[in-house]
Amino acid sequence: MTDSIAAGRPAPAAHGAGRLRVYARLGKLDVYDYYLGVFLALSAALFPVGDFTARQALVLVVFLAGEVAVLMAMVALDDVTGFRDGSDLANYGPDNPLRSKARKPLVAGTLTVPQALRFAWSCAAAGAVLWAGAAALAPHRPLWALVAAGALFAVSLQYSYGLKLSYHGFQEVFLVALGAVLVIAPYGLVAGGWSGFLMVQAVLFGFGPLMFGVYSNTNDVAGDRAVGRPTVAALVSERGNAVFIATLSVTEFLIGAVASVTGAAPWWFVLLMLPATALRARQYLTGFVRADIMTARRTGFAVHRLSVVLMTVANILVAVGAAR
Repeated sequence: MTDSIAAGRPAPAAHGAGRLRVYARLGKLDVYDYYLGVFLALSAALFPVGDFTARQALVLVVFLAGEVAVLMAMVALDDVTGFRDGSDLANYGPDNPLRSKARKPLVAGTLTVPQALRFAWSCAAAGAVLWAGAAALAPHRPLWALVAAGALFAVSLQYSYGLKLSYHGFQEVFLVALGAVLVIAPYGLVAGGWSGFLMVQAVLFGFGPLMFGVYSNTNDVAGDRAVGRPTVAALVSERGNAVFIATLSVTEFLIGAVASVTGAAPWWFVLLMLPATALRARQYLTGFVRADIMTARRTGFAVHRLSVVLMTVANILVAVGAAR
């Protein structure tokens, strides 16, 4: 469907709370999993509690607000591109009853493309201001943290729009990097440095978005192939995609295991993460043995949230051990 058609068809009337709900769906506010990285950074920087200041807390709050704005801009622009090229119409249309088109306001007809673009660029501007404010307030401004946040901001806006980086491959790599930066950047602003253990946690956090993203891509393979979006699922056979996702699942476990063996993480870290590892295995069995990809995708959110809880516990245990 062309922009002229979309722009020419007025969205159904909605006011007040109803319109806010539509924009919340466009910005995918219900998918809060990306935002948990700030709380993981907090658990790593909080101890000893007496040394953690109100200024540091304010920096994390402002960074989180900016993060919400930036990611809403990213997913709104992704929806605009998906609507324009027809992939969302295929993936959320009547031929795909497992996906709710209410989550795609452009497909549902509750917003027009110009409205979505205004929302996206307003969020992007707010995110830029808030992240600049967080950096200005921060007690530390390491160059690597500023560069990481700046790069994430720029790439997010070009991920599916403008340069359409996700249409040139490496979508899966970006998802891991996205999650990792959302841990290390705010931590750098409040703590001024980083540790090997923090980097392990950041990468594992990045595996969260990746491991529900690849199941989404598996479900959306027909639409992605139709528009030339080169996800791994769209490029390889069904068996090849199953092997790829199995490899990712094993790799996630090995990151924690190797970190425990080499001393980058406490020796017990891999054991602490076993509940998440077991749930990840269940996710794979649900998706590729029982052939229920969308249930497996939902399980991915549970794995990610459990992993954040377990890594937060690990940070508390490390702090308690250091205080003895």
